[in-house]
Amino acid sequence: MTDFALTLSDITGHGLGPLSLGLVPGEIAGLVGPAGSGKTTLLRVAAGAIRPRGGTVRVWGIPVTYPAARRLVGYASDAALFPPSLTVREILTYYARLHCSMRVERRPHGLMREALEIAGLGPAADLRVEQLGRTDLHRLNLAQAALGGRRVLLLDEIFSRLDVFARRDLRSRIASLAATGVAALITSRDPAALERLAARVLVLRHGRIVRAGPLATLLGERILEVILDAPPPEPPPGFRVTASGLEAPLAGRTVEAALALCRAHRLPVRASRVRVKSLEEIVLETHDTH
Repeated sequence: MTDFALTLSDITGHGLGPLSLGLVPGEIAGLVGPAGSGKTTLLRVAAGAIRPRGGTVRVWGIPVTYPAARRLVGYASDAALFPPSLTVREILTYYARLHCSMRVERRPHGLMREALEIAGLGPAADLRVEQLGRTDLHRLNLAQAALGGRRVLLLDEIFSRLDVFARRDLRSRIASLAATGVAALITSRDPAALERLAARVLVLRHGRIVRAGPLATLLGERILEVILDAPPPEPPPGFRVTASGLEAPLAGRTVEAALALCRAHRLPVRASRVRVKSLEEIVLETHDTH
């Protein structure tokens, strides 16, 4: 029995790699990075839709090319298109029948009703796709991905262009699935969308993971901001010039020691404050340094 719900080992090809990652059951991981970094490609490789040139993908220890593994993976594409004249109920019934053609222990009607409940689509069940707003379209994406009790969800931009209320609702639904042992890997162009959901974040750059770690650790990094009356001709070591003065990661040193360095350089410090680093800043830093 494997300890991992999903593993990608030494993946190369299609602009990726070498790249390895693993998700444990119940884990929600965020995949962030600039446009063109390979986020969607990585999810398609993990789903078995693209075969890598090198490396292996396993779902609960089973190669993703095996039908038994494919039945455990749900993939939601950012560009998913559903027939506009069909209702939500009809679309999910279609996916449920496909699922039951491979597994006969469940009936399509039961799977469809379960998917409606998971995504909160009950009130919209009899609406045609062309009548749905953006929020319900994203819910439909989640419903078809999670349908049939899938144990690994690969969600591409599931929060894209949603308001804060819709994001909160989807986060809650994904977190509820994770509480049952479902693992999820979620891409987002907006890192802030993942800050209240992902336990771990992977930063992708040119098809490689350039930074990874628990979200609490990454966001626990402290930054000292120093407001000056006038910009310095040259910043002290470890500082960088900002619009209002200077800033520097504390990274093990105290605020007093950092401010003492400013005073040693005869800088006119007007005020200072400490803030925690945002996930957006972490992504921008990896962009600037790689």
